[in-house]
Amino acid sequence: MRPTAPLILVTVLAASAVTACGGGSSSDPDTIEVAYNRSTDNNVRFKDNYLEAVKKDFEKANPGKKVKLVPIQAPDNDYATKVQQMMRSPSTSPDLVYEDTFRINSDIKAGYLRPLDGYLKDWKNWDRFADTAKTAARAEDGKTYGVPDGTDTRGLWFNKEIFAKAGLPGDWQPESWDEILEAARTIKEKVPGVTPLNVYTGKAPGETSVMQGFEMLLYGTGEDPLYDAGQKKWVTGGKGFRDALEFLRTVYGEKLGPDVSDALDPTVGTTVANDWLPEGELAIALDGSWLGQNWLKSGGQPWPEWSEVLGQAAMPTQDGAEPGRVSMSGGWTWSIPQKAGNPDLAWKFIETLQNKKNAVKWCVEGAQIAVRDDVAEDPEYRRSMPGVNFFTGLVEHTHYRPAVPAYPQVSSAIGEAMEAVTTGDATPAQAAKAYDEQLRSIADGAVTDGSE
Repeated sequence: MRPTAPLILVTVLAASAVTACGGGSSSDPDTIEVAYNRSTDNNVRFKDNYLEAVKKDFEKANPGKKVKLVPIQAPDNDYATKVQQMMRSPSTSPDLVYEDTFRINSDIKAGYLRPLDGYLKDWKNWDRFADTAKTAARAEDGKTYGVPDGTDTRGLWFNKEIFAKAGLPGDWQPESWDEILEAARTIKEKVPGVTPLNVYTGKAPGETSVMQGFEMLLYGTGEDPLYDAGQKKWVTGGKGFRDALEFLRTVYGEKLGPDVSDALDPTVGTTVANDWLPEGELAIALDGSWLGQNWLKSGGQPWPEWSEVLGQAAMPTQDGAEPGRVSMSGGWTWSIPQKAGNPDLAWKFIETLQNKKNAVKWCVEGAQIAVRDDVAEDPEYRRSMPGVNFFTGLVEHTHYRPAVPAYPQVSSAIGEAMEAVTTGDATPAQAAKAYDEQLRSIADGAVTDGSE
């Protein structure tokens, strides 16, 4: 997912501030508390500004009602832990929380969230949402526990100026993994001092590594997925799993990527967006559709020339097999905790967040890929940012992570396998075997063998 910097002091202070506010709004029927993740980059405040504007809209339209925004400035893992702690008690639970679809099913299983079907059946805008987006917030019980506000896709960003120096085309579109590696090798040879390719890896960057690195590779192999939905079983590390790890071993073994110590830094995503790409230190980045938001005037690292300097290319399948390209999509949802004191008022706030005007504004300011047909067709959205049409076009080739509660644990095991291969401590086969052992424990026997 989108990386955030692990500032421990900031995390502690944010957590203390949330606790000090008394938590929960059940004692005041006219106030809702809205918990969300604030960027750890203090220069990035588009989410805060957006929610402040929606708060004003809501309070103006609902006289006497108040919205208390509860920003939690913390890395993704710490944010999730803090929100889970808050949701455990009626005295501390917010009325609305921003939930990563990566974690929503584990929070549903834990009993933290309430189904929204009773509200959704009478909400006309729900028909505007893409079925794939709805699925991301739907649990195994068939009920829906969140309203998504956008999605994202992933591909290859490349520096056209560096490519020109290396004699590579400005309209680059690799058709296989080998073509990516060959471009990286050419850059290493002809443009010394530049990191040819970044593929996120390892445990510390968390889901940033697993989703944007490993799964972008795995789902391009044409082999087994992580999870067999038909059998309701996890799949052990077969050929595709090992091939994905082999690609990582090549990148880091041939020193085509950043130094391993930098690659394994939990803040590497921020470094890519704020330093390596703007400063021309990185040629190719396997990354997300949202990167451009960092370089707008309102972003944390304004970079007016980025749309001319950087190009985008689809991530190809391993050997160019159909459909020829691959992407992964995630996103966040607005969810109402089970122990919220004012769920009906919280739902009204969701409706305000997702009126047409605000839905368009969020996708534009947050560099989101639209999940509503009316937003996707809106002229302001279509011209909002260079590359938005390219990344919107990848939706038809995208994949989603398994929507089952055990996924966060599986993701952690994948991160360990990636790191072992990246550091050279294990071969892809050895790392896959270690993953299998963890998987059988995590899945409690609900495992099927991957292809050999």
